[in-house]
Amino acid sequence: MILDQLASYATQRVEAAKAHVPLEKIRDLAMDEKKGAFRFEQSLKRPGLSFICEIKKASPSKGVISPDFPYVSIAREYAAGGADCISCLTEPKWFLGSNEIFQEVRRTVFTPMLRKDFTVDEYQLYEAKLLGTDAVLLLCSLLDTKTIEKYLSICDSMGISALTEAHDEEEIQSAVSGGARIIGINNRNLKDFSVDTSNAARLRDKIPPNVLAVAESGITSPEDVAAAAQSGADAVLMGEVLMRLQNIPQTLREFRRAACV
Repeated sequence: MILDQLASYATQRVEAAKAHVPLEKIRDLAMDEKKGAFRFEQSLKRPGLSFICEIKKASPSKGVISPDFPYVSIAREYAAGGADCISCLTEPKWFLGSNEIFQEVRRTVFTPMLRKDFTVDEYQLYEAKLLGTDAVLLLCSLLDTKTIEKYLSICDSMGISALTEAHDEEEIQSAVSGGARIIGINNRNLKDFSVDTSNAARLRDKIPPNVLAVAESGITSPEDVAAAAQSGADAVLMGEVLMRLQNIPQTLREFRRAACV
């Protein structure tokens, strides 16, 4: 299963990083940084549907999405188009991302950023803080409730947010029990990477009113955006469709208009 491979490789990457900078050292470095202001979730709390726009070169299901991959230009276009937040992949093997790409985007835009990777160790939370992130990704398919609660507490201590991602009702309950303030409902099943575009809408009412809900994956048209807004989503996360566009700002404006219909 690809998710198991992603998690296993993430563990290998963490162990290699620890050999260079031990956990205690990176924790101290991260805690010495100025505490964040939870900019990611504050941005999603604004009235109307928020847009989290993703930067990724490839994916396990689609292969290479953007052969040229002008990620700095894409980040600028996202900002110009009014993206509320930017998600940037740092997983290097299947998504062809990197910490260096994230840092370059971070230096380019002021927009709140999500460091999107497969979190399997608290080390990655401190690492993300040092990269300048505003939020990290926590997957209920990889982490149990107790671990989610622990990782959220670490994030809170650094002033960064966490997008806690679920795919079914059981995972949503785990996220809620762990104290998640932002829950992403993924239309994509990470076990086989199949997509059910009705999944996020179907499960929206399982998320408490005081928790932000993000619809993820398979949102590719103004109609999809309108449906997400009508289902009560607070935000949508969009990646592949935007990466293939010639005029990102114009399309984002069209999507935003669709959310208001």
